[in-house]
Amino acid sequence: MKISTKGRYGLTIMMELAGKFGEGPISLKSIAERNQLSEHYLEQLVAPLRNAGLVKSIRGAYGGYILSKEPETITAGDVIRILEGPISPVDFTEEDDPAKRDLWLRIRDSIASVLDQTTLADLVNYQDAGVADSYMFYI
Repeated sequence: MKISTKGRYGLTIMMELAGKFGEGPISLKSIAERNQLSEHYLEQLVAPLRNAGLVKSIRGAYGGYILSKEPETITAGDVIRILEGPISPVDFTEEDDPAKRDLWLRIRDSIASVLDQTTLADLVNYQDAGVADSYMFYI
């Protein structure tokens, strides 16, 4: 399973908001500039995150986005499912060989477990520990 730019950049937005949690709204422009990403693309990604209730938008001259919950309560799995859809390494049917189907289910469950046990706070703390350059969003 390969996470697309939607999932990777979505996690980037959420990590930026988690890193500044409690400090007020953060503009997408500042996130885009800091991470050398397209502001327009980030605008497209933040809409489903807002609709899902993970972020709130604040209007005004000093507006932007904030997390709607504490970083410890939002998982990477929450973000990935919203932006990428269900977590599944392959599409399979009930007609598939039971041994292969069991393998795909175990892979899916392992990936989901890692994503669901990793919170935004974990990712920010990992980044703050100075190992951000070695961290990759690939699974």
